[in-house]
Amino acid sequence: MEKVKNRQKTVIVILYVVLVAIGLLWLFPAIWMFLTSFKTQVQTFQIPPVWIFKPVIDNYNDLFFASNIGKYLLNSLIITGTSTVICLFLGSLAAFALARFRIKRNKDISFWILSTRMFPPIASAIPLYLLLRNFQLLDTHIGLIAVYITLNLGFATWMMKGFFNDLPVAVEESAMIDGCSRYGVFFRIVLPISSPGLAATAILCFIFAWNEFLFALLFTGRVAKTMPVVLSGYITETGIRWGALTAASVLTAAPTILLAILAQKYIIRGLTLGAVK
Repeated sequence: MEKVKNRQKTVIVILYVVLVAIGLLWLFPAIWMFLTSFKTQVQTFQIPPVWIFKPVIDNYNDLFFASNIGKYLLNSLIITGTSTVICLFLGSLAAFALARFRIKRNKDISFWILSTRMFPPIASAIPLYLLLRNFQLLDTHIGLIAVYITLNLGFATWMMKGFFNDLPVAVEESAMIDGCSRYGVFFRIVLPISSPGLAATAILCFIFAWNEFLFALLFTGRVAKTMPVVLSGYITETGIRWGALTAASVLTAAPTILLAILAQKYIIRGLTLGAVK
C-alpha cells in the first residue's frame, strides 16, 4: 500500500510540474510583453536579455502625450460595448423564441444562424464595404458597430438558446398563470435566471469584437480606428517600435483581462449551464 501511495504522490508531483511548466510557457509572451513595455530602447535590444532592471514609463508617456492613444481606446470601448449590448439584447430575444415557440424547421434555423460564423470573414469584406460606402458609414462608429453585430449576433443567439433550453418551463407557466405577460416572463424571470449565461455570452462577444482586426482595418480611418489597427501601425517597413508596441499591447489587453477576472465565476457557471442535461 505504501508503494502505491508513494507512486501516486510521484505521479501527482510530476503532473503538477508539467502543468506549471506549460502554464509558464503559455504566459511567457505576455510576461515578456509586459516587461518590455517598461524598458528603454537600449534594454529592449540588449543581448542577453535584461530581466532585472529599473522600470521606466517613457513608452506610456509617449503613447498618451505624443500620440492620440486615448481616442482610439475610447473608440474601441464605444464600438465594442455598444455592439455587445445590442447583440445580447437581440440574441436573447431570438434565442428565447427558438427555445420556446413551435417554429417549423427549428433545428435548420438554429444551424443556419450558427453557420454565419463558419464563413471566412474575408468572404464578406467586399459586400460589407459596398454597403457601408453606399450608406456613407465608412470610418464611423455606427458602421463598425453594425458590422460587429452582424458577426456576433448569430453566436449570441446560439449560445443563449442553449441556456434557455435548460430552464424549466414550469416556472414560466406559473408566472403566466399569475397574470404575467410573455414579455414580462422574459424580462422578469428568464433573464435574471439566465444571468450566468448572459455574462458568459457578453464576455465572449466583447472579446471577439475587441480583438477584431480585419474589418476595423478595412472600414475605418483616422476617426473610428480601434486599438488592433493602432497596434499594426507600430510595425513599419523601417522597423518595429517595440517600446510603443508592447505598451499599447498592454493597454489593449488590460480591459479584457480585467473583465475576465471580475466575471470569472459567471463565465464558468455560464459555460457549464447548458453543458449537462
